[in-house]
Amino acid sequence: MPTRLNEVTGFGSNPGNLRMLTYVPESLPPSPALVVVLHGCTQTAAGYDHGSGWSSLADRYGFVLLYAEQQETNNPKRCFNWFQLADIERDRGEAHSIRQMVEHAVEHHSLDRDRIFVTGLSAGGAMTATMLAAYPEVFAGGAIIAGLPYRSATSIPEAFESMFQGQTRSAEEWGALVREASPHRGPWPKVSVWHGSADATVKPMNAGEIIKQWTNVHGLPAEASRSDIVDGYPRRAWTDGSGGEIIEEYVITGMAHGTPLAVGNDEHNYGTAGPFLLDVGISSSYRIAKFWGLTEGFEGQAFRRVPDDAVAQNTTATIHALPTARDEPVREDAARDAPRGNRPPPSHLDIGSVITKALRSAGLMK
Repeated sequence: MPTRLNEVTGFGSNPGNLRMLTYVPESLPPSPALVVVLHGCTQTAAGYDHGSGWSSLADRYGFVLLYAEQQETNNPKRCFNWFQLADIERDRGEAHSIRQMVEHAVEHHSLDRDRIFVTGLSAGGAMTATMLAAYPEVFAGGAIIAGLPYRSATSIPEAFESMFQGQTRSAEEWGALVREASPHRGPWPKVSVWHGSADATVKPMNAGEIIKQWTNVHGLPAEASRSDIVDGYPRRAWTDGSGGEIIEEYVITGMAHGTPLAVGNDEHNYGTAGPFLLDVGISSSYRIAKFWGLTEGFEGQAFRRVPDDAVAQNTTATIHALPTARDEPVREDAARDAPRGNRPPPSHLDIGSVITKALRSAGLMK
């Protein structure tokens, strides 16, 4: 497919065996910001960029994009391995590869180290939580879309449990997992959390557990400082002592698993709808960029957007997302698609059907 992204090689030892792709707008201010974007299972960096609209935002607001892309040799369905300790601990595996990509981009594009951000969907959202926890000194903010708290799972069975049932822990327990992930002791990144209330792939309660984790890390109360309605959806925000918003949560009422979009030609509309890229009337990409402060000084200025069809011609062919139950018949060899050779544990329960359903919903098999 036509893509606006360019692959970068030689960015480091790359222990996680990931691909690095970037988008650098033609016009940039001095010391621009960096946004790291992490796709969901079976998606590609190019497809997620086209769907989410991040490169159009980069053109509009003058920042550099970095996409990490998973490879099938790591995970048959290209899920980031957010549930494998070897990939989610500081200076190990996939997390370390992404950190090396960030350093390479900062050095090669003279980026502002105080304005580095990370966002992702689903498995990419869970890996976003990993990056914020493992490298909190690197990121000024993050946005977790349909994701899970850091270290909510360290194995495939725990990943299924976290996705379909949810892990309930105290705010202190969740916060301790972040504090133990690095020697850093603050300041901590800003965090934006997005989840559809009808998400059947990653249970919506995970959003609340993410909020518990990061309010505890920031030393904030459980109750939000303010609540409002944005583009028709409820939003809560937690503020610091000076009134600045540090954490926000959007509940997209009635939305299933995916990234919220507002498709159209208005100033605040970005992206192209497709599987798990859902046109619900609010652009999460734009709202996240605004929460991070990337839109300051640009609002109201005229801007000519590159037409979507100039970037990619065939949405259905290029945007890959998590398969659903109606995509293809169930395959009997469910365990074969478990990442890196892991196999579901034996059980006296009818775990075969449970694992099959979970693998398919998680995007680990068709």
